Amino acid sequence: MKETSRRIGNLPVSATLAVADKAKALQAAGHDVIALAGGDPDFDTPSHISEAAFAAIRNGATHYPAPMKGIPSLLEAIANKMDQDNGIHINPKSDVVVTPGAKWSLFLALAAILNPGDEVLYLEPVWVSYPPMITLAGGIPVAVSLPSEDNFTITADRLRAKITPNTKALMMNTPSNPTGRVLTQAELDAIAEVALEADLYVIADEIYEKLVFDGRKHLSLAAMPGMAERTLTINGLSKAYAMTGWRMGWLVGPASIVKMAAKMNGQTVSSAANFTMHAAVAALTGPQDFIGVMRDSYQARRDYMVNALNAIDGVECRSIEGAFYLFPRFPNSKKNSLELADALLDQAGIAGVPGIAFGASGEGHVRFSIATAMADLERAVARIVDVVPNL
Repeated sequence: MKETSRRIGNLPVSATLAVADKAKALQAAGHDVIALAGGDPDFDTPSHISEAAFAAIRNGATHYPAPMKGIPSLLEAIANKMDQDNGIHINPKSDVVVTPGAKWSLFLALAAILNPGDEVLYLEPVWVSYPPMITLAGGIPVAVSLPSEDNFTITADRLRAKITPNTKALMMNTPSNPTGRVLTQAELDAIAEVALEADLYVIADEIYEKLVFDGRKHLSLAAMPGMAERTLTINGLSKAYAMTGWRMGWLVGPASIVKMAAKMNGQTVSSAANFTMHAAVAALTGPQDFIGVMRDSYQARRDYMVNALNAIDGVECRSIEGAFYLFPRFPNSKKNSLELADALLDQAGIAGVPGIAFGASGEGHVRFSIATAMADLERAVARIVDVVPNL
């Protein structure tokens, strides 16, 4: 047989999905495993959104959508949301494409701007899929390592140090998976400054934008002066609307780039599902109060977990500003993060993601998701208390 793809063969598997799958397999086999690896909200999709999907199916929305890149009512709803929530003003007919999940929007953004050999900066610790996506799109991933001791703060100098004549773009995520950081205005100013001086595109992943704590405000890079024409904003319904399984995301940006992204969307996945688009309209235009309920629940879980973990000798855990992940350290342990994650699973039945999965600057950390019931978090803390002396 002839050789299969080296590019795909050399890709790492998604560490977060691999750990989550392992935890589910252990649970199915009867083991008492507390799954803190995945990023799936433990809330159900609000009923009015599900009912909109059922109604759409009954009304015949089981064929290809028209247009394929998004039904008009959804394109309008996204444009209104971007205007009101983000201060980003777009033409719904030309500046947005709907995709089956925000993850595919990220890949389309990369595919639309990259040529072979183009370099893409990403901020590390990084969500595990960014570097493989860059590689699959023909680019070269370049890490901008942000130091843990400086709370993973972005500065213009840290970005400039990685710029070369081949640098084409920068990927950013706020609130951040895995660190829980919400970028400040100063950090966004630094990104904009470097992007403008180096003529870079910026891919802004804002999937956690509504999950920010303590009264903070999410800030969108594309709303800043000079950035709309070079920023591709990605968002979706998975996290804030508890709709991970619906696979509903979108890409917003300059019409010329969105046109190319829509072309690739049509030649690969064709479109997102028609009836999920109708559900998305209901999500974006219907009641929004439940988002605050979920956010406040995550904030309460954060407060409990951060205080409880920091009370354990041998654990250090910064508070987080957004999203629903903690990124604690175990400073007294001689184990690396892979060994720590394995030990937590084997000895305590706790599934977390090793920090090294998020890049070299994540080493020493383990990522825990708090998108699970408080009772499970309380059980996890009790188990960590017991196992830390053995780590």
